[in-house]
Amino acid sequence: MEIIHLSYPNHIKPEKELGPISLALGFFDGVHKGHQRVIGEAIAQAEKRQVKSAVMTFDPHPSLVLGGRKEEVFYITPMQQKLEILENMGLDVCFVVRFTSDFAQLTPEQFIETFIKELNVVHVAAGFDFSFGSKGKGNMQVMEEAGQGQFSVTTIEKQVDAAEKISSTRIRSLLKSGDVGEVCRLLNRPFRISGTVVNGDKRGRTIGFPTANVEPEIGSYVPGRGVYAVRIWVQGIEYNGVCNVGYKPTFNNPDVKKQTVEVYILEFDKTIYGEMVDVDWYRRIRDEQKFSGIDELKAQIQKDKETAIQFFKSLN
Repeated sequence: MEIIHLSYPNHIKPEKELGPISLALGFFDGVHKGHQRVIGEAIAQAEKRQVKSAVMTFDPHPSLVLGGRKEEVFYITPMQQKLEILENMGLDVCFVVRFTSDFAQLTPEQFIETFIKELNVVHVAAGFDFSFGSKGKGNMQVMEEAGQGQFSVTTIEKQVDAAEKISSTRIRSLLKSGDVGEVCRLLNRPFRISGTVVNGDKRGRTIGFPTANVEPEIGSYVPGRGVYAVRIWVQGIEYNGVCNVGYKPTFNNPDVKKQTVEVYILEFDKTIYGEMVDVDWYRRIRDEQKFSGIDELKAQIQKDKETAIQFFKSLN
């Protein structure tokens, strides 16, 4: 997949001619089942017309520019992960458009002229609630009317699961509550966080359960506090594990507010400080809890380990 970065007003055209394009439009945070339906339509139309398939996404999140937000924005799929998922879907091209104040002020008509017609787009697919142009005044009806025979439009209706819209907002809410099993279902794949293994307090090894302390990439959405069955990719190899997200209340001062992501990797004994790892989240096992002492904690970790082993056996 070719990745092409565009920015308005100076870099609005690829350096080389791409030919006709079938384009999926959206921010696509999470690339969930609803997004996959939109992107799948663009790919199907590309095959039908024998043209290139493409996605257009935006960076950074529009709320950072439009909402004047000061706090960090947390992504279900940070950009690098999003690009990897899109590539695995078989797309030919991904346009990453820089979302700036200038870009946000484009009228819907200017957006269509510059980012649809000028890019030789012959078909546009987007969700029913996709909006574009200044103050979000452009919608898919405007897009269709603007086509005038130059390009056709498919508007994907609301995608529902369990009578509720599949959305990034819903997925964030599920992550916050720790329901990663439901998130996996809505994504059609495990939820993933990438990060670096950093030095921790090394207390796990003293009780027979050494852990990898993972510092998630900036902007990653970490599931809510609790213990999870996970798989972790280390140096290209996948291992089963048990992950604790929280504040280690058995040991820590209650005033300490540094949340940690610690993975006890099953059948693993290497030192991996500094390694970039991927953690795939499959199932929430239990809440984080405070134990009366080391023996009670060790007994519970052993139970968590057995629960994770049985869960992953059930997947095979």
